[in-house]
Amino acid sequence: MFTGIISDIGTIAEVEHRGDLRARITCSYDMDGVDLGASIACDGVCLTVVCKGDDWFDVDISAETLSKTNIGWPGGNGRGGWQAGRRINLERALRLGDELGGHIVSGHVDGLAHVTAIREEGDSTRVTLEAPRDLAGFIAPKGSVALNGTSLTVNEVDGALFGINFIPHTKAVTTWGDVATGDAINLEVDTLARYVARLSAYQP
Repeated sequence: MFTGIISDIGTIAEVEHRGDLRARITCSYDMDGVDLGASIACDGVCLTVVCKGDDWFDVDISAETLSKTNIGWPGGNGRGGWQAGRRINLERALRLGDELGGHIVSGHVDGLAHVTAIREEGDSTRVTLEAPRDLAGFIAPKGSVALNGTSLTVNEVDGALFGINFIPHTKAVTTWGDVATGDAINLEVDTLARYVARLSAYQP
């Protein structure tokens, strides 16, 4: 489990197809304190450390994960998929006693949202995204979502469109300062919203 509070920005060093996709990610974590088999959320995708060095770790990515996330997204703006040099948000798994500063995030991406508009509002940036139709009902004003692993509060909702406001601090400590119109974003809806929807639909 994760909180959606980004603790590092990693960089894709290389990707290699070997049955599954293997990616090497450089980071500033003390890798002596990261065990093989540990879970790290990479742009919101829970992945397992399979090899490591002083300032890097490797992860294997299955075809199923590629199909559900922006890791394998072909893109239409020259910014698709994981390529060498791409920056990604990182978060280590929640440990007993850690502060829960965001919301409970599983690292299991539900689908891809797409950035439809970006505008500056003072020092902040307002980003409008479009969610898949089957996930839009789980997104509510003032509710929580995880976008590329970042715990964020929804400002407004209009059908499948929803808006997020990014303050300067968030843009500085995550990759959200790099966002562009057309980007595909890993979306995980709030687990609580799923349970509320399930209870509302349940007919004993």
